[in-house]
Amino acid sequence: MPDTDTSKNTNSSPKANVKVEAWTFDVGDAGKTVEAFAEGVMHRVETAWADGVDIVLLPEFLWAALEPLLPEKDSDMDDIAKVVWMDLMPKLKKRLSRKGKHAVVGTAPWQDPTNKHLFNRAIIFSDGRLLHQDKLFLTPWEHEFRAGKELYVFEMSGLRVAVVICLDIEVPELSARLRGLNIDLLLVPSATETIYGSERVTRCASGRAIELGCAVVVCPLVGECDSSMVNLNLGKIAMYLPALKAFDAFDRSEDTRLAHKGWHSLRVEVPEAVIQEAHRKRKETNPSQLSVNLTPDEVQIDESARTPPPKKIVRRERM
Repeated sequence: MPDTDTSKNTNSSPKANVKVEAWTFDVGDAGKTVEAFAEGVMHRVETAWADGVDIVLLPEFLWAALEPLLPEKDSDMDDIAKVVWMDLMPKLKKRLSRKGKHAVVGTAPWQDPTNKHLFNRAIIFSDGRLLHQDKLFLTPWEHEFRAGKELYVFEMSGLRVAVVICLDIEVPELSARLRGLNIDLLLVPSATETIYGSERVTRCASGRAIELGCAVVVCPLVGECDSSMVNLNLGKIAMYLPALKAFDAFDRSEDTRLAHKGWHSLRVEVPEAVIQEAHRKRKETNPSQLSVNLTPDEVQIDESARTPPPKKIVRRERM
């Protein structure tokens, strides 16, 4: 992407674009041992950082792919949670807790020690700190998990960032709650097994970029493995910017081809100064600046919409 025009910035030094790199993760080619698996994850993040990347994004349920590598043949999400948060976390923290650098290292099962409930939790390293974000809305096959209760907003490299996990990006109510907070970037780790799931995530992500006036980066899981949760995965990496004149010089939509397996990446530069200036401008149609709070009584349904459909309408089988 081209350099940002910072000629109108009032700061003495122009703000640099924030470099974000998203990587697919092939669950069928991730290592033959738990240690090799974890080393591959850390190496990928460290290599991107060494090459000047500020924020690294890896997919949802990345760590669920540990299942076939565990010694117990009947391993489940509880076992994966113990391996990730007890066995591997000390090394992850030592290697990935780095000042000035940020990474969403996928998601993993996390077990609440107070009640043993499982959550689908994003592992976030940011500026030397270990943070997290739980998935808020769950798919039917995530029946072992509980839904998270809070959506956090972080600061990464000068950007206001939220981590919105897969299905959560498809829920417009979350976007409505974020409106008015001047969000600069949404990071969307995802795991989908069909083209329809992948399309829902990317198409909704594009809509959120417009609704919130922010950049959105999507990162999917790919590949096949012997896992109860992530046996089949596909998707595309994508980045979306707002449809505003301020972004005229930028590619407002970038993505990779649909990937079924392999290691694919997309590196983009998020124009911090342009996004934050767009938050302040009021002379262009910008949905992110609107505020609409309709109560149920304010949504009027015409009587014709309440009338049952005529019986002569033929109900066809679902496609």
